[in-house]
Amino acid sequence: MLEKGFSKPTERVERLRKVIINAMPQVESERACLATEAYKETEGLPAIMRRAKVVEKIFTQLPVTIREDELVVGSITINPRSTEICPEFSYDWVEKEFDTMHSRMADPFEISDKVKKDLHEAFKYWDGKTTSALADSYMSPSTKDCISNGIFTVGNYFYGGVGHVNVDYGKILKKGFRGVLEETITAMNKLDMDDPESIRKCQFYNAVIISYNAAIIFAHRYADKARELANVELNPVRKQELLQIAANCDRVPEYGARNFYEACQSFWFIQIMVQIESNGHSISPGRFDQYMYPYLKDDNIDRKFAQELVDCIWVKLNDVNKTRDEVSAQAFAGYAVFQNLCVGGQNEEGQDATNEVSYMCMEAVAHVKLPAPSFSVRVHQNSPMEFLYRACEVSRLGYGVPAFYNDEVIILALVARGVALKDARDYSIIGCVEPQAGHRTEGWHDAAFFNIAKVLEITLNNGRCNGKQLGPKTGELEELDSMEKIFDAYQKQMEYFVRHLAMADNAVDYAHMERAPLPFMSAMVDDCIKVGKSAQEGGAIYNFTGPQAFGVADSGDSLYAIKKNVFDDKKITLKELKEALEANFGVSDCIKPPCNKPVTGAMSEADVYEAVKKILASTGSIDIATLESKLTNQYPSGPVCCGEQTGKFTTIRKILQNTDSFGNDIEEVDEIAVRCGKIYCNEVDKYKNPRGGQFQAGIYPVSANVLFGKDVLALPDGRLAHEPLADGVSPRQGKDVTGPTAASNSVSKLDHAQASNGTLYNQKFTPGAVKGEQGLKNFVSIVKSYFDHKGSHVQFNVVDKQTLLNAQEHPEDNQDLIVRVAGYSAHFVTLAKEVQDDIINRTEHDM
Repeated sequence: MLEKGFSKPTERVERLRKVIINAMPQVESERACLATEAYKETEGLPAIMRRAKVVEKIFTQLPVTIREDELVVGSITINPRSTEICPEFSYDWVEKEFDTMHSRMADPFEISDKVKKDLHEAFKYWDGKTTSALADSYMSPSTKDCISNGIFTVGNYFYGGVGHVNVDYGKILKKGFRGVLEETITAMNKLDMDDPESIRKCQFYNAVIISYNAAIIFAHRYADKARELANVELNPVRKQELLQIAANCDRVPEYGARNFYEACQSFWFIQIMVQIESNGHSISPGRFDQYMYPYLKDDNIDRKFAQELVDCIWVKLNDVNKTRDEVSAQAFAGYAVFQNLCVGGQNEEGQDATNEVSYMCMEAVAHVKLPAPSFSVRVHQNSPMEFLYRACEVSRLGYGVPAFYNDEVIILALVARGVALKDARDYSIIGCVEPQAGHRTEGWHDAAFFNIAKVLEITLNNGRCNGKQLGPKTGELEELDSMEKIFDAYQKQMEYFVRHLAMADNAVDYAHMERAPLPFMSAMVDDCIKVGKSAQEGGAIYNFTGPQAFGVADSGDSLYAIKKNVFDDKKITLKELKEALEANFGVSDCIKPPCNKPVTGAMSEADVYEAVKKILASTGSIDIATLESKLTNQYPSGPVCCGEQTGKFTTIRKILQNTDSFGNDIEEVDEIAVRCGKIYCNEVDKYKNPRGGQFQAGIYPVSANVLFGKDVLALPDGRLAHEPLADGVSPRQGKDVTGPTAASNSVSKLDHAQASNGTLYNQKFTPGAVKGEQGLKNFVSIVKSYFDHKGSHVQFNVVDKQTLLNAQEHPEDNQDLIVRVAGYSAHFVTLAKEVQDDIINRTEHDM
């Protein structure tokens, strides 16, 4: 039997899971207040020492919480699934949403009056002192114009910490924090004090020592809390559990773990401490099975108890939460934190590394049934078939995990970027889909969202955007009388906007280097201690900046539609196409309120437009007042029926919509999409970052293809203005009509190796398509075929359209329904409706 099924979770795990599901997330103020106090007390000290003092104050004073039933302890917040605020990165958007965050459409958070008061007082200190303020000061007006007009956004790191890192969990499990202190002191003693750089290196080493002494105290505070609770606990079983927790926290992570339970506790402390130091998301556990297995292999622990410990970690990963501004929350809805945990793959010698913990993690997915972690599996030519069958069995459960990654492509892609082969074989996945060489990399993945489709729109308008000459003049559409002239114009626009993208990213990079170096995290990234620099200053062995693009399929389909219908078949002239695009094909041009329902006021569209701009930039030379005026006139109050098509452009749109599309294994179509992707990647490859590393492109959207689709006008593929774009490297929704194999064949033709910051491919199957033994075999065959064709990543939603529609209609009855959004899973009912619609509209495959 290939189908093995899954065991049942323990009652404890069920109870812990329900706590997460039932929790109403809250904003808490303790970290913000402590960090502000530390900064006030350290005026005049070097930035790295100020950061160390922040860590020291937080680790020694943040409230300690042990919740009922927990076996693995440590929490960032007092309340479950809640969040702290980190004002040193940005703060003003939080105060603006004090009165609306609890009732907003996506990812609401409660904020008590006391927390509002505490945060208001803390925020008074931060005007002009944040990383976002410094980054803004480094950007030119032209760069800000690009951001303001929806070409790209660097908002992730502009507003928050960088995150997107995998630290050396294995080193801490083996040597403990004491080992880091010894390593640091040894490096300090070897300094040549006649070397001018020793001055800064000493500051870094002192910061590490302060941070790790405070981290040891943090764990000991949990030991004390466990003993305190044990002293009043009447249940003898729970009392013994608390005493064991105390003993664990006395030992780890100060010293190395001696058994699997201690290793689990040590891992979790590392995970939350990195989160506490910086509010960057995508703090990814990486190859959990590799560093945890040695502690299981020689332990006589009862395997059912060991599984319960792994399940408890799975629950704890769902306890970590972050708040974003209102529009960002809609874009990334589902309380996503992007903690990517991967299993399988190869060891440094190229041998299969699958082990017992690999399968325990799969069992944990089935037991816990929650969105986190972003669970991934690495697949190579010698992966055990049992591993593949088991992974596909997990995927059939319908939680959107695991995501599958192809070692044969990714390892060579990393080597081509200068990563040593043994380090490349040890890669892990960060955040959504981003590969990096384990704990040796400051990757700056997710450094920007870049809207390829918007660049195409601007190309077709001779560099104009929103009535303004934003890009270079490259010719009016009717003057571009060959495909090569169109591609040449597209290339020139891409050169211009990618250059500004690199300038924006580097401005933010410098801001984090100067104001937010992270001594605690850096000491667990090679070779920061050896070279005496934080990761933010270039201390990692490998340094990259990874902006990701979306809209590849839209651009490819649009350019093919021009080639086919204008130049080859001569069904449409360039003048007719231009008129149709400017008129949005004669369809009412709005941002899709429900049909036959009135728009709620004269400024409703302007309000939406302005809301979208909040995520794009804090400043810019764009005249918002003029835009609002235009929008008010363009979208008057009263009923507007989106989708109502009138006039002479109906036929033109039908011709465009009936043109062959990317995703059907048609060579002539696919090669244009490939060319669009390569134009972007080639431009990104030109640039360097301040840490001595290089830019590398990614092609994945999170769910920005929905949000930033609102900024893109009508396209030559027949897409209407403001509609969602294709997600990642996937074909456009509903356009891959010749089956899953043809779709994956098209996607595999893209240069996934050059897009080494990661590519994201979504497929959706009906449950019946993968049901039973034969369905499981077919499922594995789909994955293997795609990887044989050099695809890099694929992930699946196994759910039928009607189930999603029912959940949308009756969210109260579908609280547990989990779907794969992009590089993360989320409860379907928590997503913004537009994101829900995007998932519903993805092509639904049968075998």
